[in-house]
Amino acid sequence: KAGAAAVEARPAPAPVPPGPRSLSGLPVEDGSGGIPEHIGYAAPPAGYSGLRGKALRAAADKHLYPTRTQVMQAIPKHCFQKDTARSMMYAAISTVLTFGWAALGAAFLPMTWAWAPVWAVHAFISGTFATGMWVAAHECGHGAFSDNKRLQDVVGYALHTVLCVPYFSWQRSHHVHHLYTNHMEKGETHVPYVADSHHGKGNYAMKNILGEDAFVLVNQVFHLVFGWPAYLLSGATGGSEYGLTNHFVPVKPFSDGLFPTETHKKKVWISAAGVLAVIGALTFASTKVGFLPIFLLYVLPYMACNFWLVLYTWLQHTDVDVPHFNGDEWDWVKGTFMTIDRPYGPVLDFLHHRIGSTHVAHHVAHTIPHYHAKEATEALATAFPHIYLYDPTPLHKALWRVSRDCVAVHQHDDQYVFHPTDKTF
Repeated sequence: KAGAAAVEARPAPAPVPPGPRSLSGLPVEDGSGGIPEHIGYAAPPAGYSGLRGKALRAAADKHLYPTRTQVMQAIPKHCFQKDTARSMMYAAISTVLTFGWAALGAAFLPMTWAWAPVWAVHAFISGTFATGMWVAAHECGHGAFSDNKRLQDVVGYALHTVLCVPYFSWQRSHHVHHLYTNHMEKGETHVPYVADSHHGKGNYAMKNILGEDAFVLVNQVFHLVFGWPAYLLSGATGGSEYGLTNHFVPVKPFSDGLFPTETHKKKVWISAAGVLAVIGALTFASTKVGFLPIFLLYVLPYMACNFWLVLYTWLQHTDVDVPHFNGDEWDWVKGTFMTIDRPYGPVLDFLHHRIGSTHVAHHVAHTIPHYHAKEATEALATAFPHIYLYDPTPLHKALWRVSRDCVAVHQHDDQYVFHPTDKTF
């Protein structure tokens, strides 16, 4: 957000030379959309987000993109410095909050139906705390936690495993996600469905049958409740390049597209063993204390943590006027700068280590520790104001818009653009 403020405070940029701004099959913005800066460019069929078409303009005016070297040079060098003690402190804060909150619930809240609403709130807060642990482990997976690689992997494996996340498996698939952001075939996670594909047609049919509001709610349940397990077990929303993948079983009947080497496969098995041990421990505990305490103190918070995880990643890489690319039209700089920063506020920024408000910088350089990410964000926003994306839309409104209108994409020249219905192409 601070980076966005820095951009908004700058004088209006000088006009840029015109490029190939229109896209075949789409009308050209004539000003009627209320976005004067987008006049002459292709009008997005699903409307405008708070980005006001900025990503589409950047994709059209290809000369705006710097080289990867220029991008890296814009970030102060000290932003890459890791402080192990500081990283451990933030991981410890998240862990203490998570387990401390669970202990308070277990000690003081009766496990009865009369207290069900209180337990629902307790579980959501617990899962919100646990997301901080998730993000700390995510930082370990990226090599942004410590220069001590052994310590880094021990911490990451421990934190992710206790949350039933296969640490090394996810580390690999997430690395691929960073390599090919917004690539239609090689991208990994939240790759949109193509309009004329089986899934794309299914999405449109479901929206036509249910109606807009019901479709939004169903879409949110699919993503925010079932999305994370579906991704781990079947590679849901992953790129077509990798086939049917599984983060616990890297061999047939699943594809090994994400885990091609024996080293990758070995690490998948190590990750799976840790998660299996946690599930076994929870199962054993349920035989001693009953299922209800496990459900209230682990399962519900686990679902809340998954909610945050998918919410962040969905909104970081999806919106109505943010295109995707394929083949030679994609490159790393263009794809990376299609990532979106959003306003999460000081509380969530603290609890979740700024994962949502500094995600552009994280995609540019994933080895930057989160405590330097704000400064890196400001540097990128200042150096590249025409391509840095920050959407000030409140989260609930952004989520509704994305859930409603980002149904499937249709190819227009070198870009894949969202269409809200099958009647707009």
